[in-house]
Amino acid sequence: MRRLRFMVTGGGTGGHIYPALAVAQGLGRRFPECEVLYVGTAGGLEADIVPRTGLPFATVRAAGLKRRLTLQNLRAMALAFQGVGQALRLVRDFKPVVVVGTGGYVSGPVLLAARLCRIPTLIHEQNAFPGLTNRLFARWAGCVALTFPEAVRYLPRGARVKVTGLPVREEVLRANREEARARLGVEAGQTVLLSFGGSRGAERLNRAVAGVIRVFGGRPDIRIYHATGTAGYEDFLGLLDTSGIDLFGIGNITIKPYFYQMADYLAAADLVVCRAGAATIAELTCVGRPAILVPYPYAAANHQEFNARALEEKGAAVVVPDAELTEDRLLREVNRLLAAPAELRLMAERSARLGRPDALERILVCIENLAGL
Repeated sequence: MRRLRFMVTGGGTGGHIYPALAVAQGLGRRFPECEVLYVGTAGGLEADIVPRTGLPFATVRAAGLKRRLTLQNLRAMALAFQGVGQALRLVRDFKPVVVVGTGGYVSGPVLLAARLCRIPTLIHEQNAFPGLTNRLFARWAGCVALTFPEAVRYLPRGARVKVTGLPVREEVLRANREEARARLGVEAGQTVLLSFGGSRGAERLNRAVAGVIRVFGGRPDIRIYHATGTAGYEDFLGLLDTSGIDLFGIGNITIKPYFYQMADYLAAADLVVCRAGAATIAELTCVGRPAILVPYPYAAANHQEFNARALEEKGAAVVVPDAELTEDRLLREVNRLLAAPAELRLMAERSARLGRPDALERILVCIENLAGL
């Protein structure tokens, strides 16, 4: 009997890579004897992340297109032709029963090769506004798995859509609120404000949070945990220092470059201030946390704005556009929400109703159906 083989592709950003990894690892657990091959580019972030997981990794050539005619676009098209040829060879040699694409320009050549070889495909779209590659290939996919139902309106008519949600890390789903608060040293009755701007940080968000720390620093009823991002940590400490804030003298503030145990911080939080990437949104809703969302304004096709508004429309979050984010505006929103515990609880309930902790299981069932298993 031929061994089951699956091909997974997605790259460029963590938003494409981590869902692809979750699917690949989920397939490995569901079918212990199967083979899973991850296809990316040699120069993409996936080339660093995927091999660390132990998954077999292959590369094709690909590059992103600009939205206007440029010499770079001509080069990208030439790479795309080469990438399709490489992807065709990979698909023919590996013989997957299903190809899964999560977006990013590397998905294009692989999904096209799968179509040419008549291999069923599943596309997973993380955002409320679908990426270009996924919009192009949605009409041919056997299944288009969506995180946000709002994405349907941007897809071709006739696309075979299923709202599955976005796979969330198991440690986030398993985290216990009381145990997390105990590990973090949160005292009984304290309200926890968590804020972060991504792995490298967000300067405007950091400056706004500094204003919140100036007001709430030293208050025994509130704990603030803020991740500055690796690129902004020293600047943020300098900003606090020039403002006369002594972190050692006010024991209710924790500042780090990055929170590696994010599952604990999310579980402990009462209110979260953050960007609106799809993975972040999925984690917030799976654990039911109210949020003040500040969409990253330079995300492709402004997709973070679409993500954030989708939660705001359901009453699960407040959106503050990046251009409007100031110390005063953030402080006003934080004060308003912390002074209204009933509203916070309602936002938390609405957030939890949007969560899909079974997203990976839903996606795996779709893949099984495509494979005829």
